[in-house]
Order: sequence, then C-alpha cells, then structure tokens
Amino acid sequence: MTDRSGTPSSRSGRGASASAAPRSTTPSFVAAVYAFAVVMLGTTLPTPLYSLYGEKLGFGVATTTVVFGVYAVGVIAALIGFGRWSDVIGRRKLLIAGALLSVASAVVFLTAGPVWQLLVGRVLSGLSAGIYAGAATTAVIELAPPSWRGRGPAVATAANIGGLGMGPLIAGLIAEYAPNPLHTPFFLDLALLALAFAGIWRLQETVDVKPGARLGVQRLSVPADVRGVFVRASIAAFAGFAVMGTFTGVMPSFVTQILGIDDRAFTGFLVFVLFASSAVTQIVVRRMPTESALIAGCAILIGGTCLSIVGLVATSTAALLGGAVVCGVGQGMSFSKGLASVVAASPADRRAEVTSTYFVVAYVAISLPIVGQGVAAQQWGLRPAGIAFNIGVAVLALVALILTIIAVRRLGD
Repeated sequence: MTDRSGTPSSRSGRGASASAAPRSTTPSFVAAVYAFAVVMLGTTLPTPLYSLYGEKLGFGVATTTVVFGVYAVGVIAALIGFGRWSDVIGRRKLLIAGALLSVASAVVFLTAGPVWQLLVGRVLSGLSAGIYAGAATTAVIELAPPSWRGRGPAVATAANIGGLGMGPLIAGLIAEYAPNPLHTPFFLDLALLALAFAGIWRLQETVDVKPGARLGVQRLSVPADVRGVFVRASIAAFAGFAVMGTFTGVMPSFVTQILGIDDRAFTGFLVFVLFASSAVTQIVVRRMPTESALIAGCAILIGGTCLSIVGLVATSTAALLGGAVVCGVGQGMSFSKGLASVVAASPADRRAEVTSTYFVVAYVAISLPIVGQGVAAQQWGLRPAGIAFNIGVAVLALVALILTIIAVRRLGD
C-alpha cells in the first residue's frame, strides 16, 4: 500500500541520465502520480461487481473470496520477482510493463465468461499492483519537483490508496446508474490507462541504467536482531490488511444479504470510505512518533472491528459505515508506522529484503483469511463468519498492541 522500503532505493536517484538532461521533472511527476492512481484504481474496480458476476455465473461468497484472494498471489509474485528490476532497467520501462498488465486485466474482465477467466484477470491485476507498489512509489518521490520534494511520499501514498478507494466508488456508481455494468467500468479503465500510457511513455528516467546489469529476484529474510520489531509490526499489518480484504472481498455480500441493500453505489462508497480514511491517516500521522502511533493504531483498529461486529449483529448500516471509517484510520496508522519501525530497525544493506518480507506478510492477509471467511460463510452463514473474522482481527491487533507496549516499556527502563 506504500513503498516497499519507505525511501527511494539506494541504487536509484537522479543519476547520470537525469543530470545529463536537467529539464523540469514536473510533467513526469504528474504523469507518474496519475498512472499510479489509475493502475491501483483498476485493481479494486471489480469489488461492487462480484455479486453481478455471481448471479451471472452461479457462484456464491466462497468463490467470490477465491476470485478476490488470488489477487494477492500476483502482488506477492511481482514483489519477489520484479522488486529489484526498476533499479536495473529503469523506472519507466517497469511502469510501462505494469500498465500493460493492467490493460490485460481489464481486457480479461471485459471478455470474462467462466470463473477461471476472472481468476486470470485478478492475478494480472495483482502483478500490475505489485510492480507499481515499489517502482511507482519510488518514481513519484524521485520526480517530485524541488518545491514538492518533502511531500513526495505523501503524494505517493495518496495516489496509491486513493486509487484503491476510487475503484469501488466509480464501479459502484456505474453499476447502479449506467448501462452494461460488467463492461462499462472496464471500458472507462482502458480509457484512463490510455492517458496514463501517454504520460509514462515520455517519463523522465531517474535511474542511470547500466548495460549488462543482471536482473534478480528480491530475497526475503529478517535478521535476528530485527525480529522483535518485525513480529509486532507484521501482526498489526496482517490484522489491518485482513480488514481491508474483508471490506473489498466480502462486504458486497454483507451489504446485500445482511443489510438488505441492493445498491452497488453504496457498496462502492462503503469501501471507498475505508481506503480514504486510511490514506488521509497515513499522510496526517507522518510526523507522529512511531511507537505511540503504532499503539494508537492498533487500539483504533480494535475499536473499528468492534463497530463492524455491532453492525453485523444489529444489522446497522450506520455501525458498518462507522466501522469502515474507524478501521481505515486504525489500519492506516498501524500499517504505516509498523513499516516505519521495520525500516528504522533494519540494517541499510538488508532493508529491501526485510520490508519486502513485511509486504508479503501483509498481502497474505488479504488472501488466505478472506478465502477462509468465504468457506466459513458457506458452511455456517455470512453473519457468524463475519463476526468470527472480526473477533480474530481484534485479537491480532490486541496482541500487536500488547507487544508494542511491552517493547516501549523495556526501552524506557
């Protein structure tokens, strides 16, 4: 959801290619921000449409969660397989490749027939998101004009999470008020991607590309002296991403089957609120002390899951909407500050592999637990499964909260 390392790669920067052409980076900065938002928008575009696909293809919530969850397979594969590539071949080429994968995903959804085709579309979407999570974040930070240099990370966060939030909102509005709800959102996506291509095709390169440099995969590991920080931060990240997964993968079923609201625009808005709350929070708390913000984020996340449970038990739209806001705040705070604590604790020469491991843990949380929730919903009902899932998330957040408090007190002694 943010840059894998929190900072531009040590091998990047305004290298020889940039210094040889000291032109303004503003057009490239705008193009990178726009492309980042559009690619991430495409990854959540199907969220309000899953119920329509279910009606058309005859599948239920369990299959919906599998279709949603395979997205994480693509993200993790991209983080590991292509995580270092932009340092070798340049940001521009990798951003073009990621946008092409996003185009391929949209085309697959446009022509989608059987369930396996939806699965292929989601994997392609995950690959595009995994590429952009690292390369686009770094490109935005590096291309920020001097007057925006300090705000580069915040802009990258806004493009990333903002794009994720806009996808369900746009698709929900189209599905509710426009014709051809399973096709029109993806035609719009392709049009937006065409504009993105026009910008990134001429993107100013920030990497000094060296001929003959070797491509490689991103190693995953956590040094022994970082594991304490990593465990408590990754538990919080897992809990927060699991909440995001349930809102984007299962919430459409909650809205229609539990609340009785057959309005895809509302479903998209509910998911948008979660992502918007997360994005705003990550920007607002940037200068807040890391450990205290992590503690507060875990506590807020617990409160948000409790509100969601109230919404499920009492069939309350207001409680679920409030849960989306509070969970978004808690997730944004705990995830961003968990990442900051991991980055700060990691040796400079191991930072990329540690933060990549952190992201892999987070993205596992939007796959396996969500699929498990779908299977449980099929066996015992959507409401009991949702309540049990939220209790589990609250327990994880509580564990992270307790571990962080203990660590802070030990440092104070």
